[in-house]
Amino acid sequence: MLTLTKSLFALMIGFIVTIVFALIIIPWLKKVKIGQQINVYVDAHRAKQGTPTMGGLIFIIPTFFTVLLLLLTDRIEYSTNLLIVLFVFISYALIGFFDDYISIKRKRNKGLTQFQKLLLQFVVALIFYILFREYTGGDSVLEVTLLNIEWDLDWFYGVFILLLLVGSSNAVNLTDGLDGLAGGLSVIAFIAFGLLSWGSYWVEGYQDMGIFCFVLVGSIMGFLVFNSHPAKVFMGDTGSLTLGATLATIAILTSHELSLAVIGGVFVIETLTVIIQIFSVMVFKKKVFLMTPIHHHFERLGWSENDIVKLFWIVGFILSLIALIYGVWL
Repeated sequence: MLTLTKSLFALMIGFIVTIVFALIIIPWLKKVKIGQQINVYVDAHRAKQGTPTMGGLIFIIPTFFTVLLLLLTDRIEYSTNLLIVLFVFISYALIGFFDDYISIKRKRNKGLTQFQKLLLQFVVALIFYILFREYTGGDSVLEVTLLNIEWDLDWFYGVFILLLLVGSSNAVNLTDGLDGLAGGLSVIAFIAFGLLSWGSYWVEGYQDMGIFCFVLVGSIMGFLVFNSHPAKVFMGDTGSLTLGATLATIAILTSHELSLAVIGGVFVIETLTVIIQIFSVMVFKKKVFLMTPIHHHFERLGWSENDIVKLFWIVGFILSLIALIYGVWL
């Protein structure tokens, strides 16, 4: 009960601090003309040109300082795992920040090159893997407890971790195409991983990682006040890369790597539709979807933005419940 109370308190602080911070930073972003450059593939998006971006700072900075405050006041305890989570959280935020900043300076929707972005992501993922193996006692085993299956991936587990962090960060990035979509799905995912962290009692700092998740949930909810349709600010790569990588980090540290594919199922589907579309066009010279990621396919079918976002949130919620039932009871 104490952990639940701490987590709800942390969520509340994250939400309030983010609201206050957003009221300060959004006018500043408008003043310095940090606006999103829109590639207009859907007519309804034309009006979004110039909307302030780099809004990921709105939930990243309050989350970091709230967790720091909780550490300094002994509300949560220092642990190597929590330090690793914060390292990935800040590192991917910096990668996204540089990408957004370069895009704004060039006044077009292109920042770092794909190679540069992937290289930086792999470097951070590699450092994470070294910290994970050297300081947490992490092993290279993947488990499917329901089927009593254990796979020792040995050295390939390092490759698996690299792909998981980079893949997850880019999956959330691809999903961030409609007002509130990636943010709402991230709230659901981090609630799920907060609960799974509480149950990972064999992991050092498991309760504090759970509390971190709830601080972040509160902060993202505060951000959604300004990011829901019609959005007054976009999270940009600053936010989306950070959220995806942090989800993967907590999944790895709590040994729930496979649960990530279910909890983040909508992110996975969005990414798969892009891969399928590219493959089909290259091989068969034919499109499978009207446009990808798949949320744009629904837009082309005439769905309203709000209806698409609500549908995807519901799917994400159901998938998270399934993963929690499996993770807690099975």
